[in-house]
Amino acid sequence: MVNGTPQIPIEGVSMAYTFDDARAPERHTTQYFEIAGNRAIYHEGWLARTIHRAPWESKPRSALADDVWELYDVRTDFSLVNDLAAKQPQKLGEMKALFMKEAEAHHVLPLDDRVFERALAELVGRPDLMGGRTSLTLAEGMTGMMENVFIGVKNKSKTLTAEVDVPQGGGNGTIVAQGGRFGGWSLYVKDGVPAYDYNFLGMSRSTVAASKPLAPGRSTIRFDFAYDGGGPGKGGVGTIFVNGEQVAQGRIERTQAMMFSADETADVGIDLGTPVVETIGSESKSRFTGRIPKLTVEVRDVKRQ
Repeated sequence: MVNGTPQIPIEGVSMAYTFDDARAPERHTTQYFEIAGNRAIYHEGWLARTIHRAPWESKPRSALADDVWELYDVRTDFSLVNDLAAKQPQKLGEMKALFMKEAEAHHVLPLDDRVFERALAELVGRPDLMGGRTSLTLAEGMTGMMENVFIGVKNKSKTLTAEVDVPQGGGNGTIVAQGGRFGGWSLYVKDGVPAYDYNFLGMSRSTVAASKPLAPGRSTIRFDFAYDGGGPGKGGVGTIFVNGEQVAQGRIERTQAMMFSADETADVGIDLGTPVVETIGSESKSRFTGRIPKLTVEVRDVKRQ
């Protein structure tokens, strides 16, 4: 204990004990590994592994049950040059059985080799905080919402309805944004003019913008995105309405199918992190100069339109 704070012995989290004795017996004698169907098990100097799909491969090399396992004695073969699977099938069988035991104990099962699909809870049956909700009501100051706590807008049609108090000059800044410089979308006001940008992976940008500024006072800005359908990542048509009047319409050719970012957020009245729209900026530069008493995000599947 140091200054009243319990300390974790360094031997419990590292190999520091070998600094004092290079021949000390290893303490972590068993370790399992699994990512996207790639599996391995280490135990007392032996390593068994199977490469189900390399990171650069779009499809698995075989079905999970048909994967080919390799076996190495790392005590004499640190570089994993000599595959002993054919020479020692009994040992390989023991290692594979040990992997399954460890996988069951640590909740690895059932094995799921889907990669991109697993980013969408609804595709793989994973619990979702939004739980099938089709509408989310927010207001100015509600920020820092990661994707798993924000309504899913990907591969769907959506409607953003913002009630705003516009200052003299029409206002500036973010009304609502999700994502950042490397992918996302934003409904915002630039020099008094309402607009919507879709930033596709930081590679291309679609902008739908009105031609005249907002009038001072209370306004309702509505952005409607009609998704094309026909699979994930498709495009659609975006339309902006101000107080019920259509003021802009444009085509958005591509959308992101699975995720916007691992660390960017959805924010009302500001764009935290990196900017979705570079000309608006992020953090304090992007703060909306008016007020946003209410913002509603609604989504609908194409088949329900």
